[in-house]
Amino acid sequence: MTNALALPMPSAVGNLDAYIQAANRFPMLTEAEESSLARRFRDEQDLDAARQLVLSHLRLVVSIARGYLGYGLPHADLIQEGNIGLMKAVKRYDPDRGVRLVSFAIHWIKAEIHEYVLKNWRLVKVATTKAQRKLFFNLRSMKPGSEALTPGQTLDVAQRLGVKPEEVTEMETRLSGHDMALESHDDDDEKFAPIAWLADSNSEPTRVLEAREYDHLQSDGLRAALESLDARSRRIIEARWLADDEAATLHDLAAEFGVSAERIRQIEAKALQKMKGVLGA
Repeated sequence: MTNALALPMPSAVGNLDAYIQAANRFPMLTEAEESSLARRFRDEQDLDAARQLVLSHLRLVVSIARGYLGYGLPHADLIQEGNIGLMKAVKRYDPDRGVRLVSFAIHWIKAEIHEYVLKNWRLVKVATTKAQRKLFFNLRSMKPGSEALTPGQTLDVAQRLGVKPEEVTEMETRLSGHDMALESHDDDDEKFAPIAWLADSNSEPTRVLEAREYDHLQSDGLRAALESLDARSRRIIEARWLADDEAATLHDLAAEFGVSAERIRQIEAKALQKMKGVLGA
């Protein structure tokens, strides 16, 4: 789908400012327009409909990518990776789920940018486990100021994010720009230089959203939102939104619960609304 859409990219427009201006000129869609285009793409594989969906959300990618400039990577590259995530979201978007594309796409865009940052930032293996990735993307916002964390603050961050205190200290050092030599010149086998942290291709994070919305599943907010649902509603949400393989259709779940597909849609919409209230509390 990526090649078929032939989307404008920052490098192709001439300069980044011109690209951003072009992205902001694409009109935003009404809910009815968005739903109609999404159905055309889903039911008829209409690439022009998909293109309109993507173009109308390019400004969203620009905005999200701007939030990752602190890692020292080119804004244009961040936008390009985010656009890939946007196209993946459009490909998987189901207008019958009762949510706007913007809500669905944000997670896909961020996941693609996250992976790009992890692969390219300073060439060291900043994070390989889910907990370390969470530390990497949250430490900046959790620090109370620009000063180094105190031992007590370090321990608090470690406990909240499920990592070791020394991992928090190590990550803080890298994020503050105090880099160390890649290779150690010490013969002591007990000391490890950053070269030992370089990731091979087998340890790189998997494409987060292609494997499912793990970030949501890892968050306390979503867990609490799911726990607020009754068993049937939770089963429907998990089957429609959080399945490890292909998402269940309304008709699949209708057959499972012995009700109509329309009834499943109503239960799903009510559950999503309830979850939104819990997440926003």
